[in-house]
Amino acid sequence: MILDLVNLLSGTVTITVESGFPERVLNLCSAHDIPFWDMKWRSPTSFTVSLSRRHYLRLRRLVKKLDCAITVEKKEGVPFFVRRFRRRYVLLAGLALAACLVLFGSFFVWDFRIEGNVNVTDEEILRALEKEGVTYGTFGLGIHPETLKNHILMEVPELSWLTVNVNGFRATVIVRERVEPPPLRDEHTNANVVAARDGLVTLVQLYGGHAEVMKGSTVTEGQLLISGVADIDDRGVYFTRGEGKVYARTWYDLTARAPKTVVEKSFTGREKRVYTLILGKQRIKITPNSSISYADYDKIIRKQKFRLPGGRTLPVTLECATAREYGRTERVIDAEKARARLTPVLQRRLGDLLGGGSVMDDSVTVTEEDGAFCVTLHAECEEQIGRTVEFAG
Repeated sequence: MILDLVNLLSGTVTITVESGFPERVLNLCSAHDIPFWDMKWRSPTSFTVSLSRRHYLRLRRLVKKLDCAITVEKKEGVPFFVRRFRRRYVLLAGLALAACLVLFGSFFVWDFRIEGNVNVTDEEILRALEKEGVTYGTFGLGIHPETLKNHILMEVPELSWLTVNVNGFRATVIVRERVEPPPLRDEHTNANVVAARDGLVTLVQLYGGHAEVMKGSTVTEGQLLISGVADIDDRGVYFTRGEGKVYARTWYDLTARAPKTVVEKSFTGREKRVYTLILGKQRIKITPNSSISYADYDKIIRKQKFRLPGGRTLPVTLECATAREYGRTERVIDAEKARARLTPVLQRRLGDLLGGGSVMDDSVTVTEEDGAFCVTLHAECEEQIGRTVEFAG
């Protein structure tokens, strides 16, 4: 990367060398310490190389004694770019001013990147930073990560660690979220474990109390699975906390209805693009008459950040909002369309009911009822059906 920057500042030239004895040119470069790169042979008597502007001028002087021809294919870099403006003083002054502004602006933060957060949102972290005076346009050298960490960890208790690394325009906020300790097991409150729904028991994991069912038992909703009451022969009973997990095969029949006639979007082909230039927090509308007159439309927003050749982000973003107009049309669907529409909905509902359970087998049936399609998902699952119920002993 540093070498690319040096070549960009000093200028590079790509040339084609044509000679009856091309090895003499290569030997000449070696003898006079002229570095080159990206060498490609075009024919037995010609090749293409890239070298710096300074070494290119030196090579032209040296090969005058050889029988060869040098053709310039491409010139790149700052010297050749600036040379175009050598008689255009206003443009050259504007270019120098822009370079000074970029250099001056690099001391301020115009872009934030947040890493390491899962449950805490970016907005919460940025809001806490703003309360401490760190926002768009903040002087980068004035940011003190240790002080920020102490204040923000008190502001956002879900975080356990934070630091801010400033690199040019960008401030990278690295956080670590607090890991909550697992809840302590309650061993003092008496409890039973009962069935949350009907099922066929496949596994019993007993942590406390007495198991009332075993593998292969058929249970119904509310039935006692693990008891917190133990019988001590003829000396009576004692109470404890029944704890454990009971896994069982369960069956679900979930149904959803879909009318035979549905209203769908139909795009008219009309669309409007609104461009906005974002400078830090300031938004500047570029498109005149940016209001959207469509009654119904979908809006798609794309953002493009401006970057320097080295990959550094500038505090300038071009936003393009595309509004696509659509109408509403009625369409008659068949049973297969109803199945395709509602099956994912039923599967998501089943996933919510199961929690951490798994689906062993499923099938979908479609029937007609009262002018609508009834889509039913039949599923055989395995899940944990034990539910703890406390009682006073």
